Amino acid sequence: MAERVPNFAALGISAPLVRALKMLSITTPTPIQAATIPAILEGRDVIGGAQTGSGKTLAFALPILHTLMKDMAGGYAVILTPTRELGVQLHEQFLAVGQGSRMGLRCALVLGGMDMTRQANELAEQRPHILVATPGRLVDLLSSGAAQDWGLERCKYVVLDEADRLLSPTFAPALAYLFSVLPPARLRQTLLFTATLTPELERLTQKTPEPGKQPPLLRKIEMDTSTPATLTQQYVLVPSHMREPYLVQLLYEPPCWSERSARAPLTDVYRTRGPAASSAPSPKAAPAVPFTIIFASRCKTVELISRMLTELGIANASLHSLLPQSQRLAHLQLFRARRVPVLVSTDVGSRGLDVPDVELVVNWDVPAAWEDYVHRVGRTARRGQRGWAVSFVTEHDVQLVQAIEAKIQHTLEELELPEAQVLERLSQVSAAKRVASMVCSA
Repeated sequence: MAERVPNFAALGISAPLVRALKMLSITTPTPIQAATIPAILEGRDVIGGAQTGSGKTLAFALPILHTLMKDMAGGYAVILTPTRELGVQLHEQFLAVGQGSRMGLRCALVLGGMDMTRQANELAEQRPHILVATPGRLVDLLSSGAAQDWGLERCKYVVLDEADRLLSPTFAPALAYLFSVLPPARLRQTLLFTATLTPELERLTQKTPEPGKQPPLLRKIEMDTSTPATLTQQYVLVPSHMREPYLVQLLYEPPCWSERSARAPLTDVYRTRGPAASSAPSPKAAPAVPFTIIFASRCKTVELISRMLTELGIANASLHSLLPQSQRLAHLQLFRARRVPVLVSTDVGSRGLDVPDVELVVNWDVPAAWEDYVHRVGRTARRGQRGWAVSFVTEHDVQLVQAIEAKIQHTLEELELPEAQVLERLSQVSAAKRVASMVCSA
């Protein structure tokens, strides 16, 4: 366990970066930051494991920026991430700290689904210090020759964020190509960070390093299987074919309704049609709902829920891997900006994404792995705020819930929704579901 460190200066981080962090209200290092920053500053390769929301991004961003400030004309870092959404968030965090320090940071974002020629031109013109990329698009740019003048030979840092996912077979061909064109391991630092430290990752510390290199240091902050004390965790027993009216009832009369902290009044946009079907005629105004993320395991289910809520007049955005890149980013920005109160997402939105002030998380289905449950409900009750997580439990999910309770050492409370009101909504919700099904099928 890393010792508590009073401030970032004690870790060796430069004064301009410390001031930039203070502007962001970040003053005390987290355990993973305290455990990894000194080793990275010393030039060591590091594997860092810590749960979601623990500050892993700054654990590698700060030492990279600290070193870069000494020679802004020198090397740069390539940050690889498995998803576009995480890429956007990483890019934003680097820029926030870099701009606050007034170091003149140039940071570029290379993601699939965007115009490749434009990205190549921007790389050539900008010559970024930091490049945040998804592996597939970076391979496309390099293998096509579109970024041949970019100068990858100057790379001093390679970071794999969510390394357990990047080292899966899905990304193996892309990573193999990238590591073949990057400087050899002895000439760069390699940093692997993840919320799930797999045995495969841990075994990397036992491999014989290249000449001139030391084995990577493993810095593991044990995942706290408990959930925040400020998080109320509940479940609703529902027949599997009745989730929809229960969901609508939950959104209209959520458990957090009476305890919501004083905030600016909800604007009318919270009552309007969301982006999923904006071309359709607007329905009658619907009651305001809390700032909510609804998680479902399948893309098709996410889209169906989103369309159904839209038909009911509940503004929402969907997030899943089958959406075009531009639409995914636009939907996420709508939710971040609080222009829609509901995000319906697969687990692509459960890891790494940090959206402030989420009040309610709804598990449309119970995840099979307890880690996924922790990641999902961890989107609320962040930074000491109150939050609510409600899971829909069918007759098939009881054992899953019991396994999760045993692991997190917490018993979920039963939430009883008024059945009479649920049934009153059945006709309207069923009609909306039929329309949503037809739209999705088309």
